[in-house]
Amino acid sequence: MEERLQKILSAAGVCSRRTAEEYISAGRVTVNGVTASLGTRADPVRDQIVLDGHRVGGPAHPVYLMLNKPRGYVTTLSDERGRKTVAELVSGCGARVWPVGRLDLDSEGLLLMTNDGAVTNRLIHPRHAVEKEYWVWVSGDLARALPHLRGPMELDGVPLAPAKVTERGANCLSIVIHEGKNRQVRRMCAQAGLTVKTLRRVREGPIFLGDLPVGRWRPLANTEVAWFRKLLL
Repeated sequence: MEERLQKILSAAGVCSRRTAEEYISAGRVTVNGVTASLGTRADPVRDQIVLDGHRVGGPAHPVYLMLNKPRGYVTTLSDERGRKTVAELVSGCGARVWPVGRLDLDSEGLLLMTNDGAVTNRLIHPRHAVEKEYWVWVSGDLARALPHLRGPMELDGVPLAPAKVTERGANCLSIVIHEGKNRQVRRMCAQAGLTVKTLRRVREGPIFLGDLPVGRWRPLANTEVAWFRKLLL
């Protein structure tokens, strides 16, 4: 089946769609010996697609992994400001993978990464309501803050789904949400009069961070991958 060339290059793990467009515009891609242009469509099985003299195969083998993201890394594959990226931490995984969702620069913990675009789109889509659990170390008056965090809240004038908030210990909360608004947990805490000291994601759906060391990654287990693939049904 014919698809846009930039989608084929991205699915094969060669580069992002945006970078593929740059390669195509620069005349670096040919289809069946003819220099491609933006808008060119091809069949990755039937057609011969070549980038810089190298044949591009079909879709990459799907890879699913978990990273324990440290603080100080941005959740992107490249950064125009020269900051450290999560791509550097998973460079040895053998495939070009990207983050599923995001964790901000100062947050840490579980970050799922894959090269499966279909699963990515379904996992981040709001209708699937995938739970995300965060452990949050805070300062402030917890007794006053907890009713606020557990009650109706808004961000940017939009109502939020109720969060599940429990105390884990001294100045530490477990906050479970299934939305993914920018810096949502930090902004919720700020509204409740709390200052976040440390924010760590420990669970996404049925997948737990566990004892994975900070800055390290591991492939997902078969049972975890099975949950990923159920999202496609």
